Order: sequence, then structure tokens, then C-alpha cells
Amino acid sequence: QVQLVESGGGLVQAVGSLRLSCAASGGTFSTFASWFRQTPEKERELIAAIGWNLANTWYSDSVKGRFTISKNNARNTVYLQMNSLKPEDTAVYYCATEPRTGITVPAYTYWGQGTQVTVSS
Repeated sequence: QVQLVESGGGLVQAVGSLRLSCAASGGTFSTFASWFRQTPEKERELIAAIGWNLANTWYSDSVKGRFTISKNNARNTVYLQMNSLKPEDTAVYYCATEPRTGITVPAYTYWGQGTQVTVSS
């Protein structure tokens, strides 16, 4: 049973930066490691994904050019570097792995507990 634990969330001012980490234990990431985010007003949406073996990446239009997903296979950890943050980036951020359908569909086998990111204007 893979357990995912996110860290690195917090409060930051607009145009600031944060780096989120997601560490896996009890197993490793499978196929894709992905970051989703969710607010009370919106459904959970995929914002970035990385192939665990090929390191191919995918970004949503809303974060492309500002966020960077990366991984450290030896540490079983995936990262999300978030730059030029905007108030609309405020959300709970989740990491996930082992998509059961397409990567954009929030139907993954394993999820972290989420970490809050709040961007003030």
C-alpha cells in the first residue's frame, strides 16, 4: 500500500514562490506522479504530471510557464515548484499516483492528504 505525504504548503504573497514535496512510502510512484488542486468552488483539477520512468511532463494552461514538476527517483519524491503565484492559485494541492484512466481524470489509486496553499494579494 503506497502512502503519499505532501508538504511545503503555506501562505505566500502574490508573485512569490513555494515548493511542494510529495514523498511516497510503502511502495513507489507508478506510471505517473501528478499534482491536482481543488477549491470549494471547483472540481479537483490536474495541474501537472510527470512520467515516473520517462520523465515526460504535462501542465495545465493555468500553470504552464510558472510551475515546474520534477522528481527524485532515489528519494521516491515528486516536487512542484510554484513561481509567480497568483491569488487564484489558492487551493488544496494533492499529489496522486497510479491513474486508473487518463491522467487528467481524478481517478487515481493513491492520494496524499493534501496541503493548503494560500496566495494573498
